[in-house]
Amino acid sequence: MYIGIGPQDLLDDLNTMGFLFENLCIRDLRIYADFLDGNIYHYRDKNGLECDAVIHLRNGSYGLIEIKLGGDTAIEEAVKSLKKLENKIDTTRMKKPSFLLILCATAPYAYKRKDGIYVVPITKLKP
Repeated sequence: MYIGIGPQDLLDDLNTMGFLFENLCIRDLRIYADFLDGNIYHYRDKNGLECDAVIHLRNGSYGLIEIKLGGDTAIEEAVKSLKKLENKIDTTRMKKPSFLLILCATAPYAYKRKDGIYVVPITKLKP
């Protein structure tokens, strides 16, 4: 499909660029999840709390993933969202998430924050 936009169009409309980037990340995550015999889901509750991707493996383990283009502000928003969702999970009824991850476009390297949340550029994902 040809949508007729160029790089400058995307830079001028970061909202659209973010949607396209999220879609591409979900595509890649589906490939990696399939390799691990898992699935990718989107989570959204009645209060509007959402998670861009939940990777769920057959053994019951899962991880919560927020997808952002990058930047400190966006990463901090993603951290708040992930923590809010993690705190909402009733661990007497289901397992705690195996990991919390912010998948981004722009980061110089992958790292684990002091709060345990991973920040990983899409270019560092490998099966």
